[in-house]
Amino acid sequence: MGPVAAKSYPRQEAIEVMLRPAQRAKQEIDYGRRAKGYGYGAFHAASGQCWTQWYPRRIKAHFIDFLAWVDTQLGTEIERIYAIMDNLDMHHCADLLLFQIHRPRWEFVYQPKYAASLNLIEPWWKILRSLALKGRRFEDEEQVRSAVAAATRYWNQHKHPFHWGQRRRHQPRHLHRRIAFVTKILRI
Repeated sequence: MGPVAAKSYPRQEAIEVMLRPAQRAKQEIDYGRRAKGYGYGAFHAASGQCWTQWYPRRIKAHFIDFLAWVDTQLGTEIERIYAIMDNLDMHHCADLLLFQIHRPRWEFVYQPKYAASLNLIEPWWKILRSLALKGRRFEDEEQVRSAVAAATRYWNQHKHPFHWGQRRRHQPRHLHRRIAFVTKILRI
């Protein structure tokens, strides 16, 4: 998901309201550093099931740990797991090859370079971010974690197969049209 920082004003009013109604409300800018977290996610498009985990940093060990956690969540009845990944350096590490040796049912498929439109998880990340983070302010990283976990639970309760590139379009109302047929009889 990328770095997500808690952006708010702890134990302070975010907006200073002026007493005179003709003045605008002022908001103090906060340049302080906050703790960041990285969300890792896996998504099964055919069923709509998703898995997310939160880690403090984006390193290879956390990525391998996340894949091992997803492997335990999937169960043993699935014989083959295809993981479609982009070309992030973390996705090409030696630890990933060792993970694949120890878990032979996993197969990693990489999308072509410079083909970001083929990255299938990005539209889903956008939806998850809007469910969890849009329009909200968080005091600390733990609130961000719980919001992402709640959004993941909500998504899994209402899961459905995910179709890329298909937006709901406005369907025009079908008017009852009368079609008249004209027939002619020709004498030959």
